[in-house]
Amino acid sequence: NVGLMKAVRRFDPERGVRLVSFAVHWIKAEIHEYILRNWRLVKIATTKAQRKLFFGLRSLKPGFSSLSPNETRKIAEQLGVRPEDVSEMETRLSGQDISLDPGPEDDEHWVSPVAYLADEGAGPRETLEASENARNSHEDLKEALNRLDARSRKIIEDRWLRDEDAPPITLHDLADEWGISAERVRQIEVRALQKIRTTLLPSPHPA
Repeated sequence: NVGLMKAVRRFDPERGVRLVSFAVHWIKAEIHEYILRNWRLVKIATTKAQRKLFFGLRSLKPGFSSLSPNETRKIAEQLGVRPEDVSEMETRLSGQDISLDPGPEDDEHWVSPVAYLADEGAGPRETLEASENARNSHEDLKEALNRLDARSRKIIEDRWLRDEDAPPITLHDLADEWGISAERVRQIEVRALQKIRTTLLPSPHPA
């Protein structure tokens, strides 16, 4: 009925074609479209080539059993497609829809796909929160470093903020660089770290 209505709406008597001949095309097209929409919950043929292969394979396949390599090759030659395309469409036709959630008839030992298809990674909200926290932590650390004097900041950067592949700098190396003892470098480092912690830690709210 839908195909017939579309044919009537598009029919042009000036072209010299009978309405019944014109309507056959639209009726077949609507029947094919209905079959494709309701064959599976997930569409198995979306492109024009896949639709042609879908109906061609259904009409040429000899039975319900799987196609042999020779049958696959012959059907591919008849339809003008690759044997791989025929095998893929046959797999789609023979497949079944599987519910992600367990159904009422499934027992307690049934493991539904939702149990093993769930993404264990962080979701968009968690990813955004982690990104914001990292950015805020970076800004807070930058602010804390800016509150140090130049020597204390340089010692902290050399001791704790170097790239992972960079060689480590020891207290004695810094002592030679600044012309002071290694113990003095250690004291400066300890005080600088205490200042950084004080800046980074949230101040307690008054009772």
